[in-house]
Amino acid sequence: MPELIKTSQGIQIQVWVQPRSSRNMLAGVHGDSFKLKLTAPPVGGQANALCLKYLAKQLAWPRTALEITAGHSSRTKHILIRCNEDECNKLEQRIQMLFVKKSA
Repeated sequence: MPELIKTSQGIQIQVWVQPRSSRNMLAGVHGDSFKLKLTAPPVGGQANALCLKYLAKQLAWPRTALEITAGHSSRTKHILIRCNEDECNKLEQRIQMLFVKKSA
């Protein structure tokens, strides 16, 4: 299972993005990253925008609370999900539930 890093701002996760997929989906784990398939092409920031929008929707979290902190032009992206301590505990469980069931 990829590592969820708690910071003073929230939770940092690593996501491996596969652009130009036939559909948007959480696709389990890829190495030490969570895998995300997206329909958007990796051109003009389209895949990055869809990555944040889709993750926010799946996590039931405000899109404005998600930010790509590293990997803007790479398939491997580091994403910060802003939350307070109580919210982070619930969010951590939600992330694990969503990605673990896809990996099984």
